[in-house]
Amino acid sequence: MSTLASIPAAAETNSVASMRRRYLIGRILTYATLLIAVALVLFPVYWMIVTSLKTPKDIYRAPSLWPSNFTLANFDKLLADGSFVTAIRNSLIVATTVTVISVLISSFAAYSMVRFRYRFRGLIGRLILFAYLTPSSLLFIPLSIVMAQLNLGNSLVGLILVYLTFSLPLSTWLLQGYFRGVPRELEEQGMIDGLSRLGALIRIVLPLSAPGIAAVAIFTFTGAWNELLLALVLITSESQRTAPLALNYLITSDVLPWGPLMAGAVISSVPLMVLYFVAQRFMVAGMTAGSVKG
Repeated sequence: MSTLASIPAAAETNSVASMRRRYLIGRILTYATLLIAVALVLFPVYWMIVTSLKTPKDIYRAPSLWPSNFTLANFDKLLADGSFVTAIRNSLIVATTVTVISVLISSFAAYSMVRFRYRFRGLIGRLILFAYLTPSSLLFIPLSIVMAQLNLGNSLVGLILVYLTFSLPLSTWLLQGYFRGVPRELEEQGMIDGLSRLGALIRIVLPLSAPGIAAVAIFTFTGAWNELLLALVLITSESQRTAPLALNYLITSDVLPWGPLMAGAVISSVPLMVLYFVAQRFMVAGMTAGSVKG
């Protein structure tokens, strides 16, 4: 009897060991996959930083993952005349202004399309999506003509207006989804307690949609910061260039100054890294905050 009783116990032990083995193998494969993905994402960033710290001799000889001599000469060369600092300032002005205006206007537009009922609401929504899906390569010539007729060519104001034509449709379309996720009952309860419709939007809907607004702000800022084609068409003066445009003008003929280019890319990446770090913490705080108190 003892022998027969030990058979199920041994089978159960083997089953537990097999489950543990499969679990361990699954964890190892998961972490290995994550490590590969992280390496693929971070390697271009690492290569950019390392190249910016190499001498021209190290850059143009056989590729190496580590410079033989670290140098800041590429940064000194890039920042010597101050033009790239001006380009960074221009990009900050344009991207920040576009983000603030786009989020502000698109919040009201998206809220009206989600909460109000009026004629042609569905058509307006489809037109917004169509405006976003229209390639910028088809519109840069008409937009440049319009800006020239408005005497806004070769100016940051004109560039901001042009960027808004692309950022507003996307922001409005994205915010509609977040606003739909806010229960209508919360607004109705707030209006019963004395809030106006605008007050309900500002004090209830917007705080509860903070993660979505942060995501939309990130997308808008990143798009305005990295945009090159429209800036290349509209901006001709060196004092009005943005950071991507300034990097583009570092390339002369078939000569690619990889050192200053990578140094400029490193400097241009810093504001985006700071924005993503701050916004990530804000999004997490917004998602974990309770919307209804018991």
